[in-house]
Amino acid sequence: MSELLVDRRDDGVVVLTLNRPERRNPMTDAMTEQWRQTIAGLRQDRDVRCVVVTGAGNAFSSGGDLSWLAERGAESVPVLRDRMLGFYRTWLSIADLEVPTIAAVNGAAVGAGLCFALACDLVYAAEDAKLLVPFTSLGLHPGMAATYLLPRVAGVGVAREMLLTGRTMLGAEAASAGLVTRAFPRETLLAEVMEIASRTAANAPIATRLTKIALSGGGHADLEAALRWESLAQPVTMTSDDMREGLAAQRERRVPRFRNS
Repeated sequence: MSELLVDRRDDGVVVLTLNRPERRNPMTDAMTEQWRQTIAGLRQDRDVRCVVVTGAGNAFSSGGDLSWLAERGAESVPVLRDRMLGFYRTWLSIADLEVPTIAAVNGAAVGAGLCFALACDLVYAAEDAKLLVPFTSLGLHPGMAATYLLPRVAGVGVAREMLLTGRTMLGAEAASAGLVTRAFPRETLLAEVMEIASRTAANAPIATRLTKIALSGGGHADLEAALRWESLAQPVTMTSDDMREGLAAQRERRVPRFRNS
């Protein structure tokens, strides 16, 4: 059984499903390797316009599979450091994709699983999904860039409470706190996300990719940096066939047919 399901749709949306539902989709070694290969392939695929990630069954992801810690003998800090850094970088490589990425958090997102979701451009959660980062209760320092992603997304106050106390936040509250983009009833979550993904994929690819770059890391450092970027990026799109198609479609009152050129 494949631990990562890949569904390529005709509209350019690719759905990646973490597929170990009987264990709440832990990020195993096998899944991690499949993830590495899949993201490498998507990075080279010019037909991809949006990527959606979700979990099979009732959970998004229970986080890193730590069973190997109990199974192995004592390992040195340098060895563990190299292993964990490779693990983090493999999963967080979703942030490096040029196309928009969306996490559909259909159920529990725990530890590294939640951090991985927060690395996506948009995060939609089931209203009753449990979101938590219980590293310290396991005797662990946070990983998977938790100490960067949580403060960046939801602010230092929310990050401190979740990381220091291990408090569980439900999807509906997480939306109010800014931890996720929006929350939907569990039964409609995936349908809502797929509609959003389809709308996103239908936009002009070049303009969308450049906009994602502009927003990366929380946006520009200041107004002048934004103006310098936009004064270059907008003229790039002004010379594209996609812009001419967009203006023609608006004039003719029809849906544009962008060709990524």
